Amino acid sequence: MYLFIECWKAKQEWFDLSTENRAAYMSELGKGITGLLEAGVEIVSWGINSDDISNRSKYDYFGVWKFPDRNFAKQFELIIEQSGWYNYFDQVNLGGEICMPDIPIGHMIGLKELVVK
Repeated sequence: MYLFIECWKAKQEWFDLSTENRAAYMSELGKGITGLLEAGVEIVSWGINSDDISNRSKYDYFGVWKFPDRNFAKQFELIIEQSGWYNYFDQVNLGGEICMPDIPIGHMIGLKELVVK
């Protein structure tokens, strides 16, 4: 299983849309997401980033998805990109195979240098 976490905040282009245009955009985007859900993708949670959380990210919203594998996550990323989402929202993503803490801890312990990709 592959976990995908997205964090986003609205850009000025989103604020410039009318409420009706925002609703129409979200409705259209939902059609693509429905297909993924029918194929086995799971929405773990969506949420609004709490104002009182320590070391808070500057992003206002988050979504956590569970995909059967990386290929499903790639399909999702393509739907989001083709929808024009990034024109309206500043977003960062996290993703990886679901595992227990020993895997990333072992990876962190074994680091030899700063790796930036």
